[in-house]
This record gives sequence, structure tokens and C-alpha cells, in this order.
Amino acid sequence: MKTLMMGEFKEKFSEVLEIVKHGEEVTIKSDKKEQNIAVLVPFEKYTRNHKKRKPGILESKASFSLKDDFEITDEELLSLGITC
Repeated sequence: MKTLMMGEFKEKFSEVLEIVKHGEEVTIKSDKKEQNIAVLVPFEKYTRNHKKRKPGILESKASFSLKDDFEITDEELLSLGITC
């Protein structure tokens, strides 16, 4: 895995994309604090690691229940990304 500082990444953007395109991962670090900011991975590798899960995979292995007095507001649902 190749590591670049942000400034170097900006200068060599096209070259870095070619490196990623050929299968290598690249880590980008901040110039000031030298903290990791991002990792660029080839799209094929990204999609391979994020396959959709089958619904019901925990059927008969896990359960949950809600109390009879459970309530949730529309705003709370929206903050969770749930729509009715």
C-alpha cells in the first residue's frame, strides 16, 4: 500500500488514479498532523467487499421485541433514515 501526503496527492492526482486503477491501494495523510484521511481502493475491490446481504440471515437465530408502550416520532424516524 502506497502512502502519500495530501499535497503530493494533489500534485500527482492523475498518476495516483492510474496506480489505483491497476489494483494498488493508496493511503492519503494530512500534511500538518500526518493523520490518515482516506484510503483509495480499486472500485472492483470496493464492490467485492460490499456485497448485499441476504435478508433473514439471522432468522431463528436472533429475535427482538418492543414494549407495548413503545413510541417514536416522525422526526426520530427520519433521523434514523427510516421512511414510512
